[in-house]
Formats: sequence, structure tokens, C-alpha cells
Amino acid sequence: MDKEAKLIILRGNSGSGKTTTAKELQKKFGHGTMLISQDIVRREMLYVKDGPDTEAIQLLLELLKYGSKSCEIIILEGIFNSIWYQTLFEYIQKEFGERIHAYYFNVPFEETLSRHQQKPNANEFAEKEMREWWIENDYLDFIPEITLHKELSLNETVDLIFTHILK
Repeated sequence: MDKEAKLIILRGNSGSGKTTTAKELQKKFGHGTMLISQDIVRREMLYVKDGPDTEAIQLLLELLKYGSKSCEIIILEGIFNSIWYQTLFEYIQKEFGERIHAYYFNVPFEETLSRHQQKPNANEFAEKEMREWWIENDYLDFIPEITLHKELSLNETVDLIFTHILK
């Protein structure tokens, strides 16, 4: 690894605020900040289903390898089911070690549903699908994650993460 890239992981259920937070963090950190969105990679670039052994893992790994050599900050955001993506997180732990800053958005289902209904893609899926995808407290068991709650505003969340990274 040429640079000592720092990795920010933003995980949580659909509609919890990960993507919005990731985009704001990328703006705040500025040029050279790589944003890897699970939805973009899996649904738009590859058009594959999520689940155990999804084909998206290989491309996510390649993007992380690129980012570790080329960027100072990498933001990885998505639902990232802890069981389905275990191999990805094992790689991350091995490659980034102490340079991982992981956050889990622990937002109640009703709040995620409300937030989803405000989004431009609200018509792509509805409450039924969100309930099927919902996993309560899906924390990683080997990478410590800081819990983010619904009471934090977007600006407070971004500032909190930004401050942690600069330490």
C-alpha cells in the first residue's frame, strides 16, 4: 500500500441515512476522497442480486484495493449484511487494521420508512421489501462500530465522523 488510506465504513438498514452521510463526508473531505456505494456497485454497475456470495464482493474488493493505493480517504457505504459480506470485512480488517473507522446507523424501522418515502427512488421499493431486508442490530462481530442514532442530525453525524477521522 503506497498511501496510508483511512477507511470509513457506514452500515445500517435501508433508509437509515448512510448514502446521504457518505456524500456529505466526501464533499467535506474533498478531492481524492473515494466513495464506494454498495447500491451503485451491486444494482447499477453489475445489476446483480444481493445475498450470500454475491458477485458484487469481487468488484468491491478491487475498488478497495485501488483506493488503498490512490486515496487518503475511502468511504464504503451500504447495508452490507454482516454474514453475507463477511469475506469482504475480513479483507478490510487485514488490509486496513487500525485505519478503519466503522459506523452503524441504528435507526428504528418506522424512521427508515419515513426517510425512504422522502427519497427520489421511493417508488423503486416499498415497506414490504424494506421489512424483508430489515436486520435488527446487524453489528460486525470483529470490527468495532460506533453506533449512530436517529437523534443526530445529518450535520452532527458528518461533523462527528469528520472529527474522529482527523484525530
